[in-house]
Amino acid sequence: MWRLEERQDLPLYQQIIHLIEKQISNGEILPGEKLPPERKLAAYLDVNRSTVVRALDELAASGKVIRTQGSGTRINEGKWGLLDSAKTNWRHYVDSGAFNAANPYLDAIAALKEAYPDEVIDLSAGELPIELTPQIATPSLSWQSFLAEEKSNQSLGYLPLRQAIQKRMFEGTGLWRETGQLLITSGAQQAIFLITQCLLRPGDAVAIEAPSYFYSLPLFQSAGLRIFALPMDEAGANPEALEQLYRKHRIKMVFTNPTFQNPTGNLMTESRRKALVALCAKLQIPIVEDDPFGELHFQPDQKITPLKKLDQENVLYIGSLSKILGSTTRIGWLDGPAAVVNRLAEARQEMDFGLSIFPQVLARFVLESDLFERHLTFLRAELKKRRDLLVEALETYLPGELRYKLPSGGFHLWVELPALSHATARDFNHFLDKKLLVMPGFVFGQKGGVMRLTFARVTEKSAQTAAKRLAEILEAES
Repeated sequence: MWRLEERQDLPLYQQIIHLIEKQISNGEILPGEKLPPERKLAAYLDVNRSTVVRALDELAASGKVIRTQGSGTRINEGKWGLLDSAKTNWRHYVDSGAFNAANPYLDAIAALKEAYPDEVIDLSAGELPIELTPQIATPSLSWQSFLAEEKSNQSLGYLPLRQAIQKRMFEGTGLWRETGQLLITSGAQQAIFLITQCLLRPGDAVAIEAPSYFYSLPLFQSAGLRIFALPMDEAGANPEALEQLYRKHRIKMVFTNPTFQNPTGNLMTESRRKALVALCAKLQIPIVEDDPFGELHFQPDQKITPLKKLDQENVLYIGSLSKILGSTTRIGWLDGPAAVVNRLAEARQEMDFGLSIFPQVLARFVLESDLFERHLTFLRAELKKRRDLLVEALETYLPGELRYKLPSGGFHLWVELPALSHATARDFNHFLDKKLLVMPGFVFGQKGGVMRLTFARVTEKSAQTAAKRLAEILEAES
């Protein structure tokens, strides 16, 4: 978005003016929208701050932007593009919509990735890099082959894929599920969306682990739900705290990510799982168990019991393939009582008329391939290796200065920064200045000097560079 065209015929400040005017005209920036601070805009465009100041002063003189001391620069709501005539105020509609605007910090991360792809060290992206996706050749299928498979694509999803997931769940956990209890979704977030939109009502209270990646999703606010933080400790979500929340707010549903939790990497203990499930059964509170990392354990003999196995009726289980096959594989599934999944399937049909057969056929082939287990073994070993590379680099450059618990699976390392224990969102701008991309705790609903570092994309070189930059940031703050 913030990239200048290579033009020799215009001074840099006029190029900036032209860029902003073009974005206003195209609707990329709307009336009332706030522009990035001068310093950040200068960094995005790779120009001096004085050049940005001159451009913004020119735009303010022409009435296209309004500059306010201490509040920044906003697009004039009385202007639209380069015209003075009245236009629909789309900013009002955008701001009034059910989905909240994206987090500005996440926008800044995305802008840096685009502007400086070779300079940023990215420990923020929770996605599988392409070199860790399966090296499994898919079959050569004709258009007619896909059309033939379409006959098996029912309202709950492609039946052979549901059968493959059914078999895998049984082999991995001993939990047998009928295919009529499995709904294929286009990723885990669609499953969460269907639950929040179809099983809950505006004003309902839900409990979500704190911290949790759920706080970064606009799905809960868009459904008009009241969100209450469920405290966690090293054993997992606290059942006693949940009971207190229930008594005070009449919690209607609990959302949890008990296995290699995002962002903390925490693994809920067996005893805590049993206690949480028993309490929710007693209080008749449904549990939504999100489990994208369950297969990514680093200890071969590690036995993990899903909450679903402890209570097959009261737990809605969400699985996903994106952390195993790559983020482009938008395949997830929801396991619940047949009446529930059928209702959600009906709702999904009304929204998008079902799922494409293409990714479902390919996902089924990969799951049934003899090479899939080999891929999982490789992936677990590689993720563990990358975790260790990052931790070793942190201990080399910052010995004893960080607090963390080594995760036994998943993608994420949750790090406390004692030197920045009272950090605010503004303090994390120093990470952006150093082009070190991390996910601060405030994204996940937790204040202070905590952050999530994703090690899935780490190399030995990037781990060393990341640790060195972090050391420089902490030294500057001390």
